[in-house]
Amino acid sequence: MMTTGVSLAALMAEAGELRDRGHGRLISYSRKVFIPLTHLCRDVCHYCTFAERPRAGQPAYLSPDQVLAIARAGAAAGCTEALFTLGDKPELRYQAARDALTALGHETTIGYLTAMCALVLRETGLLPHANPGVMTREEIAGLRAVTASQGIMLESTSERLCEKGGVHYGSPDKHPAVPDLEDLLWTIATARKILGPDMNLQAPPNLSPGVYPRLIEAGLNDWGGISPVTPDHVNPEAPWPAIDELARRSAELGRVLVNRLPLYPAYARDPDTWLAPEVATQVRRMSDAEGLARDDDWSPGETTPPPAPRVLVSEVDPAIARAVGRATSGQRLDPPEIVRLFAARDADYRHVTGAANALRQVVSGDVVRYVVNRNINYTNICYFRCRFCAFSKGRTHEDLRGAPYDLALDEVKRRAVEAWERGATEVCMQGGIHPDYTGETYVAICKAIKEAVPGMHIHAFSALEVTQGAATLKQPIPAFLANLQQAGLGTLPGTAAEILDDDVRAIICPDKINTAEWLDVQRQAHMLGLRTTSTIMYGHVETPLAWTRHLLALRDLQVETGGFTEFVPLPFVHMEAPMYRQGRARRGPTFREAVIMHSVARLVLHPVIPNIQTSWVKMGPAGAAICLEAGANDLGGTLMNESISRAAGTQHGQEFPPDAMEALIHSIGRKPQQRDTLYRPVPEERRAASLVAADLAPIVLTPPRKRVVAA
Repeated sequence: MMTTGVSLAALMAEAGELRDRGHGRLISYSRKVFIPLTHLCRDVCHYCTFAERPRAGQPAYLSPDQVLAIARAGAAAGCTEALFTLGDKPELRYQAARDALTALGHETTIGYLTAMCALVLRETGLLPHANPGVMTREEIAGLRAVTASQGIMLESTSERLCEKGGVHYGSPDKHPAVPDLEDLLWTIATARKILGPDMNLQAPPNLSPGVYPRLIEAGLNDWGGISPVTPDHVNPEAPWPAIDELARRSAELGRVLVNRLPLYPAYARDPDTWLAPEVATQVRRMSDAEGLARDDDWSPGETTPPPAPRVLVSEVDPAIARAVGRATSGQRLDPPEIVRLFAARDADYRHVTGAANALRQVVSGDVVRYVVNRNINYTNICYFRCRFCAFSKGRTHEDLRGAPYDLALDEVKRRAVEAWERGATEVCMQGGIHPDYTGETYVAICKAIKEAVPGMHIHAFSALEVTQGAATLKQPIPAFLANLQQAGLGTLPGTAAEILDDDVRAIICPDKINTAEWLDVQRQAHMLGLRTTSTIMYGHVETPLAWTRHLLALRDLQVETGGFTEFVPLPFVHMEAPMYRQGRARRGPTFREAVIMHSVARLVLHPVIPNIQTSWVKMGPAGAAICLEAGANDLGGTLMNESISRAAGTQHGQEFPPDAMEALIHSIGRKPQQRDTLYRPVPEERRAASLVAADLAPIVLTPPRKRVVAA
């Protein structure tokens, strides 16, 4: 390339543009701990400072206890990668290596490495990355079972270097010259041009101190592994930069430093293809929706949010600013724009959340609304097999929280009466799909409540219950909805939506209604004058592209019908969820993802859905307060008997009473207002009753019984 007349500056400019097309403004690194399993090596690379000869009294290999001690120190420092570095098959050259392996119970260095990778993965959760040199196909396959990634040093393909007098003479697994900075820049830029925008190009920052801007300008998107615990054992003369300093230096070039796992995000998002099962499970648990390392230890249902994210980059990404501008003017965004909004970090995150909050101020002012309601989950018996659900009881969920129950109508009515006495205006009713339930069951529940409390608003039955009820009566969905409406149904919850992307639904709820069916139930309800809420359940197996499709499906239906009252993000609570326990899901969204879902929803759904609700059950009161300053304007319901999220593992209580809600709202300088289900102010009598509510009486969980279906 240097002889073609192309200037280095022009080549670097082209490479930088390609890099931005594939990676945006992110520049990644892997937070690692360095484990030098052995310094012995069969090769004699004349530039190498890592390899050593056997020495009397010095162990040839780290012991398992030494390996674990290093790995545990790395885990304590927040590392996600355990980098195993070692020489190439030293047992083929040194008797000392063979003797040491025999004492350790292994025949080969690769065998011992595989065992130590398994030990670190099992005991610390760190993801092993191994650089063991040349391997056979069988050795690669064996190591794959316990590593997230593998590497090999391929300095040059020049045969000349392996001739006598060359730096690789006597090194059977090598086939380098020392480059200057210009050579390095040409190499990075040329590689970017040849390999394209999506390729990951890496250069260790400790080997190029003082020239970080030039490397970034040449098309670099990754700094490689950096350890806050151990030195670079391969290049001990070159200390690692402090990660905070590297973040600041990267930010000077408009780059946001992010921590990745040992494998790059595209591979982390497709673990079934690239990883062995045990490793895939750990990668899911350590990654966010983009496939990067989680940037906090928070999970939905926990009580304390993480510290506010720092802002180092001085300017907002112009593409982010354009998308935000289009959204605030009410335009329908395109999918790539929305995906980019979800990826916002640093200054971009502050811009997106700030713009969403400003838009909230325009739409709903300083008022934060909430509804006094009671959850009545009439049964937790369900014959569907949703893999995220810790609430329902069935063959696959028998070991999860609580015994099965099927509430008697008298208990349903008692709870409704008690709720009314405590100031409630709404009962929210959902349950499992009981095999003995028919559409008449749901009609009977509505009639019973209206008979006991005529003024109570019934907010009940997801699209799944509606579909199942209609099918049991062989009625079209509109006719069944009309029957429910006549029996007293007021509105429908927008649950069972989960993710409106059938590729995701095939994983998390394969026997449930599909996207089109869910949307059709909402459409039919809206046509009858039954308004519904809309929800998303996110943070498990899906990606931001699925979130994008979900939001656009809701927006498009709202433009058609106008029937949605609000949008409610419901972050996945993982603790007791079957698919998490089976290693098939992430730990819910990160806190950044949970907050930005509210912000992006405010922007994408504007102006057609004016109310964005935050779930205090999932986010916690402190997290909900943050969401209220990032685009949300509604705190949802007081609930009285929340049980679905608690079954999944949330730490929050079963009720958030009005005085506590109002104190939270006042704490952020906003004005509380009690509302009803349709966002109308409640009568003063209802508000007064809610503020002096007596304690809840103990609930009765009626044991399951065989229901007799009416002829």
